[in-house]
Amino acid sequence: MRRAFLAALLTLTIATPVMATSGPGCLVVVNVAGNDALNMRARPSANARIVDVLPPETHGIIHLDAACRPASAPWASRWCPVTHYNGDRTTKGWVKARFVRDSDCP
Repeated sequence: MRRAFLAALLTLTIATPVMATSGPGCLVVVNVAGNDALNMRARPSANARIVDVLPPETHGIIHLDAACRPASAPWASRWCPVTHYNGDRTTKGWVKARFVRDSDCP
């Protein structure tokens, strides 16, 4: 019985979607004109498919999922893996580091 309970608990833990939390780990859009938007890409490349657009100051929550890379590149040249939470919609992708800055999650 205890083994079944632990297995069920582990399954629920794994199956639960990842949600942004309060505190550090979020990003805000910077260096983008108010009438423009940051393109979130499917892969870390300017040629990759656009999966979402992030207008400055109205983009919902952008959560930094891991370190921006490659670490050997200057900051502005790195790509950051992110998850974008905007209402009921969640999108995973990549943004160029020069267009985001660290922020506390709401």
